[in-house]
Amino acid sequence: MQYNSIISFMQIMRIFLCLMLLGIVSISVLQAQKQQRPNIILILTDDLGWSCFSSRMDDRLPDSKSDYYETPNIDRLAAQSLRFTRGYAPDPICTPSRRSIQFGQTSIRQGDESFPAAYAPAESRYKAIPQVLKSIDSRYKAAHFGKWDLRAKISPEQLGYDESDGDTGNKNGDISSDREEKWSQFFITDNPKQIDSITYRSIRFMQAQVKTKTPFYLQVSHYATHVNFETRKESYERFSRKPVGNKHNNPAWAGMINDLDEAIGELLKSVDALGIANNTYIFLMADNGAVEFIPPVRNRLDPPSSFTTQMRNYPLRGGKWTLYEGGIRVPFMVRGPGISGGAQTDIPVAGWDLLPTITELAGQTVQQAPADRDGVSLAALLRNGGKGSLHRTADDFYFHRYNNGYPHSAIISGDYKLIKFWKTKKIELYNLHNDIGELTDIASREPGKVKELEAKLLRYINQVNPTLAKTY
Repeated sequence: MQYNSIISFMQIMRIFLCLMLLGIVSISVLQAQKQQRPNIILILTDDLGWSCFSSRMDDRLPDSKSDYYETPNIDRLAAQSLRFTRGYAPDPICTPSRRSIQFGQTSIRQGDESFPAAYAPAESRYKAIPQVLKSIDSRYKAAHFGKWDLRAKISPEQLGYDESDGDTGNKNGDISSDREEKWSQFFITDNPKQIDSITYRSIRFMQAQVKTKTPFYLQVSHYATHVNFETRKESYERFSRKPVGNKHNNPAWAGMINDLDEAIGELLKSVDALGIANNTYIFLMADNGAVEFIPPVRNRLDPPSSFTTQMRNYPLRGGKWTLYEGGIRVPFMVRGPGISGGAQTDIPVAGWDLLPTITELAGQTVQQAPADRDGVSLAALLRNGGKGSLHRTADDFYFHRYNNGYPHSAIISGDYKLIKFWKTKKIELYNLHNDIGELTDIASREPGKVKELEAKLLRYINQVNPTLAKTY
């Protein structure tokens, strides 16, 4: 009897010790995960077209790169990244696109004039990228340097950023703001578009976090390549000597993007020098496409055949201010641990996917997304070479151009894209699979598809922003 009691006691102790060991291991794993939270860097460029780099955005399309500009550092980043050939900016202009990225929502859902009141921090239930990251791990530090431009009297600090340049806009990046001459003037300077000072502050922020072993989110929002044209003397002189291309031919703009590329190269070097490359995800995208011509034209909605020269976003149609592909399809790439460099995927994604992607990479467990969030996490694609599928509530993409002159909305559904012009009542339909340049309007040929997509578009608008459809 005593013997059995001893055995029983020893068994209980063995079980207890096993459970205790398991608990210690579990705690150790959780602590290790917490200590290894990844760093996230978002490089957001301004008014930069899909085909403005010296490397292809789509390996199959020779014209998906510049015939004049040079971007060796971005090209190197692209070779180390997963590239999204169908990466979309949330909007064809700066402000709504930047708002969308912060909150993971379409600009249709957020509204335009209603945004400042609805998203005021004291009133809003919506959380921006830094706020969500800090809810995952309070150790996260966040910084935003460069162009903010939410135009809502909301500062970066009110959305969870610990450091920033403040509530900045285009004028903060310019030497001069002469609106009349901005498309013909250019400025020679040692710090074009604040490129170097933004990069310096970004590197200093990274150094401080690495020193204290603190995970960070860094958004580097460059003013370049928005007008005005600013560049270094040596850059301008170099491209003035270089033969121009058919679609790209402005030496001041070429100098500016080259200066931007060098600064991005310095940032990437610092990531390597700090020893954090293996635990840092780097996203690069643009807030919208490049302007269609320099200077831009008033008849920008006209088909490419109306013009005697190639548009700057060729082979895409249009540019900034329109929902043609040139206005919203932008460079979109991600580098980081577990991501196969040099791969590309045709699965469409958008800027509103950044928030859920970043938060999952930071360790947020997969959970039911808020009903008012349009973005989904791209983490599974990033880890699988761009292969697989995304589980969206709706597989369609919705866009709207807030503009009193030519307001228009668009829906992208698979290979099809429908554009609805509210004032003229015109509807255009394109098959992007075989018509990336949107040259052939097939609306009259496929009335059933027009009816289907217009109904989807109106249903979404009426669901998330019912006042929008009544505006026009």
